[in-house]
Amino acid sequence: MKQSFLLIFTILLMASCSDMLEEKPKSIAAEVFYNTPTEVEAGLNAIYGPIREGGLLGALYECQQEIYAEYLIGRGSHAPLNDYNGLDNTNITRIDGMWTLLYRSVRNANIVIEKAPLGSALTADQLDRYLGEARFMRGLCYFFLVRNWAGVPLRTENNSDSANLRRASQEEVYNLLVADLEWAEQRLPDLPRLVGAPSKWAAKAVLVDVYMNLHQYDKARDKALEVINSGKFSLVNVTVAEDFEKLFGANITTSTEEIFYLKYARTPSGQGFSYPHYCHYPNSGYYPPGGYYTFYSDSEQNSFVKNWDKNDLRYTYNWYPQTFGLGPTTILNKKFVDKGAVTAGGNDYPMYRYADILLFYAEAVAQAEGAPSVDAMEKLNMVHRRAYGKNPLVADLTVDFPLAGYAGKQAFIDLVVKERGYENCAEGKRWLDLKRLGIAEETILAVKGKAMTQRHLLWPIPTVEYNYNTAIDPAKDQNPGY
Repeated sequence: MKQSFLLIFTILLMASCSDMLEEKPKSIAAEVFYNTPTEVEAGLNAIYGPIREGGLLGALYECQQEIYAEYLIGRGSHAPLNDYNGLDNTNITRIDGMWTLLYRSVRNANIVIEKAPLGSALTADQLDRYLGEARFMRGLCYFFLVRNWAGVPLRTENNSDSANLRRASQEEVYNLLVADLEWAEQRLPDLPRLVGAPSKWAAKAVLVDVYMNLHQYDKARDKALEVINSGKFSLVNVTVAEDFEKLFGANITTSTEEIFYLKYARTPSGQGFSYPHYCHYPNSGYYPPGGYYTFYSDSEQNSFVKNWDKNDLRYTYNWYPQTFGLGPTTILNKKFVDKGAVTAGGNDYPMYRYADILLFYAEAVAQAEGAPSVDAMEKLNMVHRRAYGKNPLVADLTVDFPLAGYAGKQAFIDLVVKERGYENCAEGKRWLDLKRLGIAEETILAVKGKAMTQRHLLWPIPTVEYNYNTAIDPAKDQNPGY
């Protein structure tokens, strides 16, 4: 089933002509393209291509974000990330590539937004849904940009021919992406057009995250509750650690927990998930193509891992021992395993799942109301019960957190943040949580003993941007420290 989706994705990309594959979609004349649903959907599919690449969410983005987290240490060319002093030249080159890929997706979204309204064979309903998807993806891309670079140039359908655009403020970027996501929320369908495309629930889920980052916790709480009360999603039940494969396994097409995932498959060629290659040790048995073991941890020396309750099934599912000269307590992460991979993994990237919404909701209630509620604790306990193989919907005194023990706002928020750390391990989300909450510096110092510089919080505006964009001043517009 997953292979079928990727095959459709590939065929539609090919149908959009070779110029599209060469990243020159503007060369397609509007009068002969974007007229029919098939043509517009090919244009929509082109938006996903760049962000799915190994240079971005297919691998390297997760590597960067995860090594920043307190529980992992980078190796080789990723080792400088452990210094928490910004990026060296090798890693600057990597993030330059991420910037380029994000803006490539933005550009492809802008083309659909600009040209689809000119289509001669689209109904009003089809146009709304297609524009909703394009604006969802554009808003999502800008959300990745603003969290990692702060203010960036705003490229839209209205200035697509302008190379020289000033660096917008962080507030302006958020204003654009919120407008995009809210517009998409009202027009996307209840069910996505394909598995892996967004629904209106995906738009709501991203908005929850956006509102959390804007510290608009009342909005985050209410939007999360819309998703929860929809009844569209539920936690996948597990009884043993291996059952988490129902969520993250390479052969899973979708699940009741999936809200918005980037889809990958072993076949056709070029559609696989490269991230597992960076996670594993060669001949470990978890990933036959090999492995770079780009990052690792230590079950005794790292307090985050050491203090993780070993009865928590997520611990067993996430870690395996592997010695390679760094000591007998060295461990690697195995959340993304594909024992049947030949060239790349079939796992999907779980960008937003129901557990994320439950935990965002729990935190947002405490942030907005000054204290946790019974319902907020229940949503946290649903995720926690599942982690111990319990039914998420049935109270269990053996594992449930008591509200009386975490009645204070900060105590409860700390508990939720810790639970999100365990739940989202290896998913590229932890560092963004630490930054959002303003606790990155103290957390890294406490766990890794490293004093972080402020310049480490943002990535530098790439040379490729200010070399060709005269509205960007490489001195005045650069992020601090670069």
